Amino acid sequence: MRTSTNEKRIRHREGFKRLINMGLSAICLGLEIGIFAHHWLVDFQFSLVGDLTNVFWFKGHVLEIAIYGSILLLLSVMYGGMRLGYLKNAEIIFSQVFSTLMANILIYAELSVMAFQLFVPHVFITMMIEQTLVIIIYINVANRLYRFIFPPRRLLLIHGDRSIEGICSKFESRADKYLITKTVHVKEGAEAICRMILESYERDECNAVVIGDISVEERTPLIKFCYGQSIRVYLLPKISDVILMGAEELHVFDSPMLLTREYSLSIEQRFIKRFMDICLSLLLLLIASPIMLVTAIVIKLYDGGPVLYKQVRCTRNQREFYIMKFRSMKTDAEKDGVARLASKNDSRVTPIGKVIRKCRIDELPQLVNILRGDMSFIGPRPERPEIIAQYMEVMPEFAYRMKVKAGLAGFAQVYGKYNTTPYDKLKLDLTYIENYTVWLDIKLMLLTLKILFWPDSTEGIDGEQITALREEKERQRALNGRGDEE
Repeated sequence: MRTSTNEKRIRHREGFKRLINMGLSAICLGLEIGIFAHHWLVDFQFSLVGDLTNVFWFKGHVLEIAIYGSILLLLSVMYGGMRLGYLKNAEIIFSQVFSTLMANILIYAELSVMAFQLFVPHVFITMMIEQTLVIIIYINVANRLYRFIFPPRRLLLIHGDRSIEGICSKFESRADKYLITKTVHVKEGAEAICRMILESYERDECNAVVIGDISVEERTPLIKFCYGQSIRVYLLPKISDVILMGAEELHVFDSPMLLTREYSLSIEQRFIKRFMDICLSLLLLLIASPIMLVTAIVIKLYDGGPVLYKQVRCTRNQREFYIMKFRSMKTDAEKDGVARLASKNDSRVTPIGKVIRKCRIDELPQLVNILRGDMSFIGPRPERPEIIAQYMEVMPEFAYRMKVKAGLAGFAQVYGKYNTTPYDKLKLDLTYIENYTVWLDIKLMLLTLKILFWPDSTEGIDGEQITALREEKERQRALNGRGDEE
């Protein structure tokens, strides 16, 4: 394959992409740790019991600063504060500020225990303000530099009969990172498409390929061709692809073999998960009880209606149970008997309901559902039986998400939005089910703290949709009766 000089330069630069990302992120962390080190040496150490100058020798100072730096690094990686060039600018800033706040809370708790008193809170507030200003200024500068070095990747989209409006809008939302410059229908044939890919790549019109919702038979030769030519491919996975992501690799014979098990969670995983659910739900019920009491009183005083809203939902093996929430809508919200999801600016939501929904306080009664064993902290969100029936008419695989217990939050809530399509939510939930570990549960619990404050996760669906099925019906019509694997 003939490669242009410009393309060689791009490939060389791509080789250092991760290194540049880590370097820019490390500078941000270094600035924050430097601010902590300044306050530790100037303000903090002398606020402990007595003058501990003789106790905190040089190694002691280094150790305390290293502890803070390690905590900040761990949280920054977990919450996405180090994903320069990958996340939106506002989200990186929010993620890093949130990571810093959590790190400061943890180190504040440590130093308060050491001091046997609340530890100079005014200095910590000052430090947090300084760090926030540094984060905002630096990340804006670093992101501009990163985008200058790495301009948007030019993409060739290969699609089928399904409308490409949805996938194009997703890529357009990240115009700083992706730019679809060409589209081609798969009916053009593998040979013609491969020739187009190669010509576009050599002329620098495109430097990556996106394979949309086309059949396995049609996409296989395209993937092999791109792999052979060392061309980057973005693939929208099918349900079977997601299931295979969690498959176990076996070496029983002289040929590689993948194993997908008949059960989702092992007995020891289920035991640990249930133990965590019981302990955490009891603890959080104790902590949240004052908030829950005030919320109940306010809801009752507003319109005199019931405090709790109970609704039939489905959990593992499609078992029905009554989910409990603080009522956020009018008492006659569904008087027509039609099940529908909340939409943007939904008139059925009360003023009190808007507040408790925004703060996620309406979900607190579900701690009782978790304690009773109807739900878990992490798992696919439970749906109503009638909505499940509608989904399964056009998407039979929707039943797969009920292979595990329903959850208060899950993969789809952390990595998707409220208005993410059911098909995409299903793939996210199956990713969780097929890759389950106890550590993944803990990680998702910590990430849930972030999305509680991130507005994208509380968006309603479009007003034209009743149960977020519009795109799924379009997808089914496009497939024209064919299965998911065609």
